[in-house]
Amino acid sequence: MKGRSITAPARRLLSICAMGLAAALCAPPGTVEAADRPVSQRPTLNFYGVTGLIDMPSGQSQPDGQFSTTVSQFAGMRRTTLSFQIAPRLSGSFRYVGTDNLNYGGQEDYSDQSFDLRYRVFDEGRVLPSVVVGLQDFAGTGLSAAEYVVASKRLAPGLVLTGGIGWGRLGSYNALGTPFGTRPPVDAGEGGTPNTEQFFRGPAALFGGVEWRPTDRLGVKLEYASDDYGFEEGRGVIRHRSPWNFGVEYQAHRNLRLGAYYLYGSELGVTAQLSLNPRDRFGGGDRSKATYPVEPRPARSADPEAWSEEWVDQPQAADILRQNTAKMLARAGLVLEAMAVDGDSVLLWLRNPSYDAEAQAVGRAARVLTRTMPASVETFEIVPVVEGMPTTRVVLRRTDVEALENAPGGAARLLGVAEMSDGAGRPAGLVHDAEIYPRLTWSLVPYLAQELSDPDEPYRFDLGLRLGGRYEVKPGLFLSGAITKSVTEAFSGDPPLPSDSVLPHVRTDGPLYARQGDPAIETLTMGWYSRLGNGLYGRVTAGYLERMFGGVSAEVLWRPYDGRLALGAELNYARQRDYDGGLGFRDYDIVTGHASAYYELGRDYRVQLDAGRYLAGDWGATLTFDRVFANGWRVGAFATLTDVSAKQFGEGSFDKGIHVTIPISWLAGNSSRGTAGITLRPVQRDGGARLSVQGRLYETVNDYHRRGFERQWGKVWR
Repeated sequence: MKGRSITAPARRLLSICAMGLAAALCAPPGTVEAADRPVSQRPTLNFYGVTGLIDMPSGQSQPDGQFSTTVSQFAGMRRTTLSFQIAPRLSGSFRYVGTDNLNYGGQEDYSDQSFDLRYRVFDEGRVLPSVVVGLQDFAGTGLSAAEYVVASKRLAPGLVLTGGIGWGRLGSYNALGTPFGTRPPVDAGEGGTPNTEQFFRGPAALFGGVEWRPTDRLGVKLEYASDDYGFEEGRGVIRHRSPWNFGVEYQAHRNLRLGAYYLYGSELGVTAQLSLNPRDRFGGGDRSKATYPVEPRPARSADPEAWSEEWVDQPQAADILRQNTAKMLARAGLVLEAMAVDGDSVLLWLRNPSYDAEAQAVGRAARVLTRTMPASVETFEIVPVVEGMPTTRVVLRRTDVEALENAPGGAARLLGVAEMSDGAGRPAGLVHDAEIYPRLTWSLVPYLAQELSDPDEPYRFDLGLRLGGRYEVKPGLFLSGAITKSVTEAFSGDPPLPSDSVLPHVRTDGPLYARQGDPAIETLTMGWYSRLGNGLYGRVTAGYLERMFGGVSAEVLWRPYDGRLALGAELNYARQRDYDGGLGFRDYDIVTGHASAYYELGRDYRVQLDAGRYLAGDWGATLTFDRVFANGWRVGAFATLTDVSAKQFGEGSFDKGIHVTIPISWLAGNSSRGTAGITLRPVQRDGGARLSVQGRLYETVNDYHRRGFERQWGKVWR
């Protein structure tokens, strides 16, 4: 795609590197690699950030779920790549490329981005190799476009042989011919659309190489490359003197691999590969504080009075039990929202501000109840509450809790006897804890803002402070807001280039908000959440909803407690805010809304379809595909197509991108509900732009349903 507008993704990718590298280097040295191969045997990455040799791909795949960021440089070319093993056979990559002194597309230093897909067709066997078919830079300008079929075979421990055939860039040196016809030139247009007419067309050439790892840390690579770099050599960027490349790599840390290379007979290159796996927690396990153990009841025959239900008739008995339970839950990091108790059962509405797994909160609450409830109380009904809304009722027999806490396979056996149902409704006798409302919380945290600027300074970042507050009036009703203030004042210089968008400037005027709004009211809203019935949830949010828009947003969601499918609808009235970040508004306003469908495919995969009207008045739909891990990791991609043409949309043709969410508990090893997230778009334009509203219903309640509990149930005894 066109260059100047896509430099920010590289910096965002580098911010992922910095965050992951800092956590990696702080990890305890004795932790165990949890990916499905030892680090010494996990395939390495190439200069393009995909599984491969040096500049060529290989026929191997990363472990399922592996998340890698690679930074490489040689001959004035810098590549920053984010790759994800979407499924055991399928992987995808997003790459940013910067080339010095290319003098192309009106730029001296050219910037480009690309997407890759790889699919492993055959697994390695005793005789046959593993085989991968790949598409490199399959949508965009085509400067890096290539297709390939490549095979790899492990000849001995630490020794892998690779050979393949490539088209496009990988068919440009010593080509064999054009087996599938000529390759038409790329008509990039506005960029962003697949170049299907080029796939596996044009000259084809062979490539290959060998990788040898004599030790767990050291690796040596030799390859014969089929890329002649003719375009770059013609512009004086590189001198291509030989197809042979050599390299040495060193595993500096279980997550970090470094390499140095001699390429194409003239160039020196370096690379750093940061590789993570959601199943491999940095801390080597959950280091949360231990909670109260189960307190078994005395045998009925030994102490029959302890099992009596006469306590029910004692004045204030229920209040005393509720107060004692609230205190012990608070020490365990949990909040008692409401409770009802009778002679043989207790209903507990539970809020979890501390743990990333709802099953862990339920397990800790059940253990507290064994210590605070009389022996006659056999049934524990625990209903997690989020934003004042009861979700799924989890029913546990006290006898099972006592018997299975330390039993082999106790978590799975407890899940087998647990009962779940919709927790909607407010039963008679349910008493709320009057001491937790109203409630004020606040925070002061640093933030990093990034901005695309002019060609002379294509990327700027700003450091500042965000003061946030939340006042909970009663269950489900709250006021919240945030104010930001720049510390470095990096955006206080020259004004940015004006937007060239022909659509209403609902996103492309973002730099004006960054410059004129300091300090700024980032958000200031009133929110209301409610259970509307079995499987039904409702939300209304009003005020200054985001940095660029204020208004009113209303949403309803149907999410059965035990189903895969959820349906939602949202209607918004939005008005554009003034650039100064104050209380004023501009003239532009619009009614937007979407109908949404969410479906859990199983095996951690989820698909979402949103159809409706966007902020610029365009109509269309957004398809999102996510992989959601049990520990809170989320990696996904999205694409939006609307009735705005590629020419009207501008650079990129349509809105698309990837997003990554990493739980803080995974990075730190301690319990936390916080997350670190990033969304990478090749370019931010006005078409397909959706209103940003905090606390949409599906993400708010989804983890509190049966499938969410089942994913996380392994932590019920933590």
